[in-house]
Amino acid sequence: MISLTSPVKTRAHRWPAGAKLAALCLASTGLVLVRDIAVHAAALAAVAALYAAPGRIFLRAGLHSLRVVLPFVAVLLAWHGLAGDLAQGVLVTLRMVTLVALANLVTMTTGLDALVDLVHRLVAPLRRLGLPVHLLETAIPLVIRFTPVLVARAEALAQAWRARSRRRPGWRLVLPLTLQALDEADHVGEALRARGGALGPPEQE
Repeated sequence: MISLTSPVKTRAHRWPAGAKLAALCLASTGLVLVRDIAVHAAALAAVAALYAAPGRIFLRAGLHSLRVVLPFVAVLLAWHGLAGDLAQGVLVTLRMVTLVALANLVTMTTGLDALVDLVHRLVAPLRRLGLPVHLLETAIPLVIRFTPVLVARAEALAQAWRARSRRRPGWRLVLPLTLQALDEADHVGEALRARGGALGPPEQE
């Protein structure tokens, strides 16, 4: 199965998913509250060290999955540079990259089954209140499952474009990628309906 989980096993793979998610929440809260560029730079360096610790293969896979952040980095820096507030742009960029890298690190070291089980336990109080939490339990694994699929589709489209043109594809890939995503969503919807659908009544405990 294609997933965001790294095939390179690390110590973090053995840690409980709940503990990793709690640590991610605490780190995210701390980074949002701190406005010192030096602290954010140190945090990003620490995250980079976490990626490098398991070895070159893990580091390469992590950096590869973070490439999608680069366009946002460029836009943020350019926008704040034009606005005359480059320091704020650097701060926001460091914070964003660090948070995304931390979240990616959690998904790389946590299996989909563990994440699904964690979501199931987290929404248990809402389930007891009679809320339709089965929709959330279905949506979150689907997002995690199909994120690498869409990334792979985007890379395939980019390679096909480069094989036919020397120009950068840029925005020209938005429409075909959107159509492929909608087509994939349609197939998934049909598969869910064939198995009873995600909109059916939640299971009784």
